[in-house]
Amino acid sequence: MGTLYLVSVPIGNLEDITMRALRILREADIIAAEDTRRLGILLSRHGVEAKRVVSFHDRNEHAMTPRLMGLLREGKSIALCPEAGTPGISDPAFLLVREAVREGILVVPVPGPSAVLAGLVASGLPSDRFHFAGFLPKGKGQRRSALKSLSERKETVVCFESPHRIADTLDIAAEVLPEHRLVIARELTKLHEELLRGTVAELAKSTAGREWRGELVLLLSP
Repeated sequence: MGTLYLVSVPIGNLEDITMRALRILREADIIAAEDTRRLGILLSRHGVEAKRVVSFHDRNEHAMTPRLMGLLREGKSIALCPEAGTPGISDPAFLLVREAVREGILVVPVPGPSAVLAGLVASGLPSDRFHFAGFLPKGKGQRRSALKSLSERKETVVCFESPHRIADTLDIAAEVLPEHRLVIARELTKLHEELLRGTVAELAKSTAGREWRGELVLLLSP
């Protein structure tokens, strides 16, 4: 049986990768990458020559999982890399990891960057306990329901949102939980990194009309 490595990769700054992760990427028989182009940039930056790279993303996850499982059964080592951050955190990984665990294949986490934790520790909100909600629903009605449910939680809530939906989300949140403390962490570890802090109502008002770009992490606390 082979080994499945879950390799965390930078969320922006290409220097944010461990020596262990680079070694695994160099030695693995196969790298299964969510974004092969971004992986190529990372490998080139650090002088790593991969043995073999295949694409593994949410559109081919169901088809690729059996193929990768077959390679693991043959004794191959596979490094699973998300587009950014940690595998399985709002990225493909669960199906493959579940099947590997079921068959007794060794699954090895290779820890590293995470937008969830980077945003949390820099937010200034309580970080001893938190709830990760993933991406908020796309539909406005579902988003409203999700925010209403999250407003009842006592711990800090961390979620992802698209720049295309953030303005609507802030408007909805200002109606549902206006006095909650909110931190919007944008482009973490990148050149234009920005953290906006205030109440939901304050940030909804101060950012009205803004053209949002980049990756966004939202952090909420009562």
